[in-house]
Amino acid sequence: MDTGGSEPFYVVLIHLSFILGAALFVVGLHLMNSPATARRGNQLSAVGMTIAVVGTIILLATEVHVGGVGWVIIGLGMIIGGVLGFVSARTVPTTHMPQLVSLFNAVGGGAAALIGIDDYVRLSGLGAGVPFDTTLFTILGVIIGSVTFSGSLIASGKLQGLVPSRPVVLPLARLLNGLLVVVAVGGAIFLLLGNLSVPVLFLVIAVALAFGVTMVMPIGGADMPVVISLLNSFTGTAVAMAGFLIGNPMLIIAGALVGASGAILTKLMADAMNRSILNIMVGGFGTGEAGTAAAHGPAAGAAHAREVTPDDAAIMLAYAQLVIVVPGYGLAVAQAQHACRELADLLEEKGVDVRYAIHPVAGRMPGHMNVLLAEADVPYTQLYEMDDINGEFDRCDVALVVGANDVTNPAARSDPSSPIYGMPILNVDHARQAIVIKRSMRPGYAGIDNLLYADPKCAMLFGDAKAALQQLIDALKAL
Repeated sequence: MDTGGSEPFYVVLIHLSFILGAALFVVGLHLMNSPATARRGNQLSAVGMTIAVVGTIILLATEVHVGGVGWVIIGLGMIIGGVLGFVSARTVPTTHMPQLVSLFNAVGGGAAALIGIDDYVRLSGLGAGVPFDTTLFTILGVIIGSVTFSGSLIASGKLQGLVPSRPVVLPLARLLNGLLVVVAVGGAIFLLLGNLSVPVLFLVIAVALAFGVTMVMPIGGADMPVVISLLNSFTGTAVAMAGFLIGNPMLIIAGALVGASGAILTKLMADAMNRSILNIMVGGFGTGEAGTAAAHGPAAGAAHAREVTPDDAAIMLAYAQLVIVVPGYGLAVAQAQHACRELADLLEEKGVDVRYAIHPVAGRMPGHMNVLLAEADVPYTQLYEMDDINGEFDRCDVALVVGANDVTNPAARSDPSSPIYGMPILNVDHARQAIVIKRSMRPGYAGIDNLLYADPKCAMLFGDAKAALQQLIDALKAL
């Protein structure tokens, strides 16, 4: 059947299916706005991607001469990618999810760059020149994709501990970055003026790859959530450029959605730290645990802290009316989310109202704490964002801080000289009592002492988060 002599009817249906898939992406992204509907949103997005893949395969089989070797490569790519994705989803623990997200960003950015490279090299070989729009989308795709590829690999290495998590500032780093930008822009302008040169394209790619490394290396561990979000935005933008190159509306829409949502999230997270995105990208803030330990020592501020035993802490919790749990990266490192849920269940059996306060930049990636607690089947109704829970600390009997540090530091409100001054924090110091579970008195990523620990209302329960929570559980059961 034909549609008036233009495109075959099945091609029209495929393009309509692309629109359906794009609509599923939009709806899925909207549903991810809430923990209660995030799983359904992820499933809808997966259905949309399945539609896109199937539609693309049909178009390749009917409209493009791929050849036997091409189909073998496509089949192997789908099998290898599918197996790696399935194994990763099933085996990677939630504590390593930020590293996995960074690797996914690298794969997306690298794939988008390869599409641009292939298109440009193929057209260059025809000898007829490369159209301006193709050159433009190629340049944008390879620069953004290459920066994302190398930068995401460095970010993943920092999170995994393969690369130092502290800021690593190279000699003359700003001069080097400026030189790389000048070379990349100069090469891009040369190509956009109509000059056909594959070597110059590869020079631009090499410079972009180097810039991704020099951009992320000076960024400290405290800023990793923002960096991951920014690189995710870069990935989406690069994918959209690849979509323009090959005329695929699904890639354009999906890339635009990821790019825009990532950019918005990056801005929101930077605001949550009261810092500009430019200030974060300049780097030098956040030294990581090793660096702060060396600078301040394991017992910094210990003379002003009050230690509590698990039995005393259990009594404080058992006789409270409202307990607010503040999870942080220490909970993730210890994989203590299940113990945290068990403790909350015991408290609820005793009639205690338990809630969880989620800071926007707690953990190592956006939504990290939500993912961990969801894995432990913590009810979504007990999870509260910072703006929704901060007013409740004034009537909170006990705030239980599990592995969180800088996001609870009152210095953000009271000390103009503090590097975190102005950063919105959780008002733990407003609670009647606070119990902080922490390995030691070492500062957090900001490299400063937490004024909360010297508050007479605050008690320290030292130890691994999982072990300390288990001690509290045992003590509660013994009451």
